[in-house]
Amino acid sequence: MPNRGDGPPDDADSLIDDFGVHIGRAMGWPPMAGRAAGVLLLSESPMTMAQLQDALRASKGSMSETTRLLVSSGTVRRFKEPGSRRYVYEWRDDAWIGCLQHQIESTADLLELAENAQAREPALPERQRARLRDMREFYTFMVQRLETLLGEYRALREHSDPGQ
Repeated sequence: MPNRGDGPPDDADSLIDDFGVHIGRAMGWPPMAGRAAGVLLLSESPMTMAQLQDALRASKGSMSETTRLLVSSGTVRRFKEPGSRRYVYEWRDDAWIGCLQHQIESTADLLELAENAQAREPALPERQRARLRDMREFYTFMVQRLETLLGEYRALREHSDPGQ
């Protein structure tokens, strides 16, 4: 991918492709979302939708879906720069905190589902009730641990050198 102004330098192509495969897979994203994450992470300045489309050789529809996914995941922010009517996208400085917050919210949603399902369980056979109890226990455990991790990570960031 040739360098497109504010996007990452030409030698970043391989790294962006790696993001497409690895971060995309790890996050459950399509490869395009992983590649867009890589472009934004490596970009020195916010990028418009058109710049992202150009950098990734993607359609407007594909890029619209991709940016929506990245914003909802907590890793990218969408905003209008002063004096502009167009939205731009940039990798959040606290992207990993945003990612973990999104994970907590998603896991808490599944905990709520488990609790609601368990409240309706009396009519179910014991085996299914046991599965719902296991589900609730698991998601209770996960929400608690993820919240602990978020607190620990925030503390780590507060005490780390931003230049490292």
